[in-house]
Amino acid sequence: MNKKVLFFGFFLLISAAFYAQRERVENLPTFDERKLHYGFYLGLNQNDFKLNLRNSIFPLADITVEPTTGFNVGLVADFRLHKNLNIRLEPGLVSNSKNIYFNHLDKKQDSVREIGSTYLHVPVIFKFSTDRYKNIRPYVLGGISYNYNFSSNEDNQDDNSSGQFRMTTHNFMYEVGMGIDIYLSYFKFSPSIRGIFAINKEIKYDDDPDSQWTAPINFMGTRGVFLNFSFE
Repeated sequence: MNKKVLFFGFFLLISAAFYAQRERVENLPTFDERKLHYGFYLGLNQNDFKLNLRNSIFPLADITVEPTTGFNVGLVADFRLHKNLNIRLEPGLVSNSKNIYFNHLDKKQDSVREIGSTYLHVPVIFKFSTDRYKNIRPYVLGGISYNYNFSSNEDNQDDNSSGQFRMTTHNFMYEVGMGIDIYLSYFKFSPSIRGIFAINKEIKYDDDPDSQWTAPINFMGTRGVFLNFSFE
């Protein structure tokens, strides 16, 4: 994962907090008394794969992943459980792409697979907030998510021998992160940064158990950074 994304996320959170502190009037003073409220979010992501290799007939197997930056967009439904605890449903779409390099293979057409993915991302998140101070309220979050991969190719009869890298359609992740609620005049703006980590394997193995592409892989699962901007 790119450290620049993490640095930019932390810089954004700190800058937003300083900006909100300049406001002398307390905005939306009764906002957090609502039992249920809605919103939407836009964001950026950078995902790659966590890879663990295993012993196989390819002892010199070398596999690397190159991520690119994608985007995420979705809706927010927030239910207050306690003055400092909320549960949130954040269904949305996530799009990104990755290149997988099989460095142990000589032919270029065999050694690179481009994985373009669009997910239905449905996280259930617990949000733990501090008490409000003027127009800011820091928080941490954690939860699990279900991901439906529209681009998985899981049911494709062709595999890597025909140039098709297949992944599982149904996947589960856990998420942890932090953010700041900023109370503006007409809405609450909430930038957050979170890490996303796969629970299950996402690879579908080739039909040949000694496949030069999938036989060396013991575990392959998404890991990534999401930078979200919520408007509630």
